[in-house]
Amino acid sequence: MTRISRRKFLAGATLGVGGLVTGTGAATAGRPQRHVVGTRTAAATRAAERAATTVHHTLDFGGIGQAVAGVFSAAAITNLRRRPDVRYVEVDAPVHAIGQTVPWGVDRVDAEVAHASGETGSGANLAIIDTGIDSDHPDLVGNLGDGVAFVTARGRYAQPWDDDDGHGTHCAGIADAVDDSNGVVGVAGGTTLHAVKVLDKRGSGYTSDVAAGIEYVADQGWDVGSMSLGASAGTQTLQDACTYAANLGTLLVAAAGNSGGAVEYPATYDTVVAVSATDENDRLPNWSCRGPAVDLAAPGVDIYSTYAGGGYATLSGTSMACPHVSGAAAMLMATGQTASQARSTLTSSAEDVGLSSNEQGAGLLDVATAFGLDSSDDLSVDTTAPSAPSNLSTSGVTDTSVDLAWDASTSKDVDHYQVYVDGSAGPTTAVTSITVSGLSAGTSYTFTVTAVDGAGNESGASNAVTVTTTGTSAGNAAPTGTITGVTEIDDPSPHATFDVAWTASDVDGNLSTVTLTLTDDTTSGTREATSSTAVGGSSASGTTSLKAHKDEGTGHSYTVQLTVTDGSGSTGGDSTTTTEDGQ
Repeated sequence: MTRISRRKFLAGATLGVGGLVTGTGAATAGRPQRHVVGTRTAAATRAAERAATTVHHTLDFGGIGQAVAGVFSAAAITNLRRRPDVRYVEVDAPVHAIGQTVPWGVDRVDAEVAHASGETGSGANLAIIDTGIDSDHPDLVGNLGDGVAFVTARGRYAQPWDDDDGHGTHCAGIADAVDDSNGVVGVAGGTTLHAVKVLDKRGSGYTSDVAAGIEYVADQGWDVGSMSLGASAGTQTLQDACTYAANLGTLLVAAAGNSGGAVEYPATYDTVVAVSATDENDRLPNWSCRGPAVDLAAPGVDIYSTYAGGGYATLSGTSMACPHVSGAAAMLMATGQTASQARSTLTSSAEDVGLSSNEQGAGLLDVATAFGLDSSDDLSVDTTAPSAPSNLSTSGVTDTSVDLAWDASTSKDVDHYQVYVDGSAGPTTAVTSITVSGLSAGTSYTFTVTAVDGAGNESGASNAVTVTTTGTSAGNAAPTGTITGVTEIDDPSPHATFDVAWTASDVDGNLSTVTLTLTDDTTSGTREATSSTAVGGSSASGTTSLKAHKDEGTGHSYTVQLTVTDGSGSTGGDSTTTTEDGQ
């Protein structure tokens, strides 16, 4: 238990809440941190602009409010937080391009069937909100419209919105590469593309730049904004921008994320269509984010598309899945559908490929069905599956790995073998043996293997083999929790209000509840406030406000107790003591 004064808490807790950044100390040494100040009055907006050392953006979200993004001193941040006409102050947090895991996708979603019927999205406007678009790529220039740069391309480029990374150009080609017998063809093929550069040459940027890009797209009246980018936590600025765009009739589509966990932001917002990724076998790769926010799935593994410098590349990620849906949405809006109608059409026509709703949402994108077309007569694809591998065996069992070997499939050429662990897709290999790693000690696993040919046809499963890894399993380990900061918030009423930042973890991935209790030590252990938060998974973090009642002008000492409970009833926690100044 550590005793610390209010002044030290405030000095150490600046930037501790409100952003997507998990650590702020070393990262900001010698470099001022960017913030966004959300306002509800013109006077507050002017005050924020005057208080900023540098103003990067002044954003106007209509009836939602305004926001000023820039660099502010610590004193300016403190003063702005006190204004009643300031909605929020938050860190201008980093965002990143999603899609670093390295395209058959157009055929899988039957976009070419729609093309054969004359549906190409001509007349619609599709904005790629990303690292920019190669302004003279031969497979894109025929569809390229306007561009705007909120982050300028670094180097000798024809346009400030040129793509100095490659990611945005790759996404643009998936959505809308020209159907001209050269290179590749996009899902739409005839929609007008617009480059909205919000990420730099490393595929990184800030939420205020993304919000400014979204605001710009909505103000132009463009139909679709495609965002193959994301961050692990949201900001009010980003949410306001998405709501603003939806209010103006722009359909936003975003990548779900590649962490394998919960859907990232902005995809998780209700105003945005969240897209997960599938492979050639209509399975969800383990890196694709999932959860109730997923609206649709689309091809995202080994997608061949345009790339910066006039070339082509094969990449994987939900970044690649997102523009499949964006291109399809633009095609529908070219026919006169509104954003909400296009969204409804895409979800109602999606193909159920047997994944859970948390993985596929409404299902896999089906462009042909969205236009009422029948693609079932396409018999040109080889659908004959190879024979199953045989004689699967295990060896070399350790605490965390198992060696597998099997006899090859012999009926036709095999592209690769797919290993299944307890029924879920695991690693793949081109040879007939593999070491499966990352297992838990003292745990029983069942393995099978299938053969997959070059057309994506998959055999039945081999014989199943069950083996238990060596060592002792983690069992029901107690969860842990840490109070990472306590900040007293100025309160004009006779209260002491503390923002308590905390983290919780559980090796069993079984977190249940985080409870915070504030006790007044000055009045012999009187319990002042308790707050409980439901959590899940193996880790969680947050900030909780606790309010204590006290006499005005009297300084008190308080104990903050953190209790973490897992699903088995085991508990862990932390506590700290703080004082308030009685002002």
